[in-house]
Amino acid sequence: MVKHVVLFKIKEEIPQDEKQIIMTTFKEGIMALPDIIPCIKSINVGFNINPDEQWDICLDSTFDTLDDARFYSTHPSHVAVAGKLKPHLAGRSCVDFNI
Repeated sequence: MVKHVVLFKIKEEIPQDEKQIIMTTFKEGIMALPDIIPCIKSINVGFNINPDEQWDICLDSTFDTLDDARFYSTHPSHVAVAGKLKPHLAGRSCVDFNI
């Protein structure tokens, strides 16, 4: 099994109310993907509640293999959801590891 964890930082200049809408829209889009991409074993999106930390969003997902994680990341439905978030990002970090 492979854990795929991605952290996102929203641009600082985006007002908080708009930032919340962007984050919620992203979460809703991601959470709809298991019905479209069957290789997703589990997926969750959380919003940072600790103002002392720099990242705003954490995407935590599980796949059988790294190839499944790669398939997910290039799937058109995932690309569409991620594409809506991308213009608002100040940073992104990702790690994939065996569990």
